[in-house]
Amino acid sequence: MSERADEGTSTPTTQVEIWTDGGCKPNPGPGGWGVLFRCRGHERTMKGGEAETTNNRMELTAAAVALETLTRPCMVNLYTDSEYLRNGITRWHTGWVRRNWRNASGDPVANMDLWRRILEAAKRHKVEWHWVKGHSGHAENDRVDQLATEGREELDV
Repeated sequence: MSERADEGTSTPTTQVEIWTDGGCKPNPGPGGWGVLFRCRGHERTMKGGEAETTNNRMELTAAAVALETLTRPCMVNLYTDSEYLRNGITRWHTGWVRRNWRNASGDPVANMDLWRRILEAAKRHKVEWHWVKGHSGHAENDRVDQLATEGREELDV
């Protein structure tokens, strides 16, 4: 299942697969995020964490960091198990922007700082957003889930 949002302005030629995940334990509480990049037969991983955050912020942080890390325009297939991330970027954000970063109820959009980072970083690329079911035995999703856990555990809080 994929959807395209905010296609870049240049013509990227490099194809990149990105897998992202984030989580907290408890939520809210200490959280971590993980990213797996695949490009031209090579892999790279990244992870990090925050002492006081939410699951949703960690999911968004993983996507923001991943897209910001790419140094030139790319054709990106980004995989996430977060319906919040996928729906926000492929469906909801146009309404938020139109309503000056207010949700349908008129309240400020939660995590607006991260949504803006993702949208800005995505402008340089052609991004296909894919949703995968979490904790379902998908190797790459399981791997970024582990990276997110490590990112949280390395905080030493």
